[in-house]
Amino acid sequence: MIGAVISGGMSVMTWPDHLMTLAEFDVLPEDNSRRYELQEGVLQATPKAISYHQLAIKRLTHALDQVLPEGWTSLPEAEIVLTERYPPTVRIPDVVVMSEDRAEEGIKLYGQDVALAVEVLSPGTQRVDNLVKRAEYAEAGIPAYWILDVESRPKLTANVLVDGVYKEIFNGTGVFMTERPFDLRVDLDVLRKRAGSSKRE
Repeated sequence: MIGAVISGGMSVMTWPDHLMTLAEFDVLPEDNSRRYELQEGVLQATPKAISYHQLAIKRLTHALDQVLPEGWTSLPEAEIVLTERYPPTVRIPDVVVMSEDRAEEGIKLYGQDVALAVEVLSPGTQRVDNLVKRAEYAEAGIPAYWILDVESRPKLTANVLVDGVYKEIFNGTGVFMTERPFDLRVDLDVLRKRAGSSKRE
């Protein structure tokens, strides 16, 4: 069972007692305090990102939009259906890159729409991001998957899809250059700079 009950003037979601369908997930009550995802029908909730995590996401989308080819854009926290068949899997990567046409249509997005998925590590997400989501994004056919650690100096692990599995092509700091999924050059250190400042934090 899933639904919303009113308690003390607040809407409180009752937790499902079964594997959810995509239709059930789509009608979940709005909750701005948590991020909801589906892992093979199992509803999962994580707290909303803390400020430094959100800043890293904002700065990364800006950096990507400066170097992406025409017709492509980056989006923060877009809901992506990885597996539509029951039991479904729905993830919300911290950043995705897709065509501007698909991003502007305002319709449900799927793994095949995504050229690049990025996860920014947070306390408690390392295992999921490094193992579970790596497998899910590969199975969905997403060509590139980046894992960004901004705890100290920004460090990136970049993977590209080769024969259905991700192959690591970069693991480090500084300037990252790649040809997949596009010709990109990203200075990772800009992710920790204060806006409008030339000095590193």
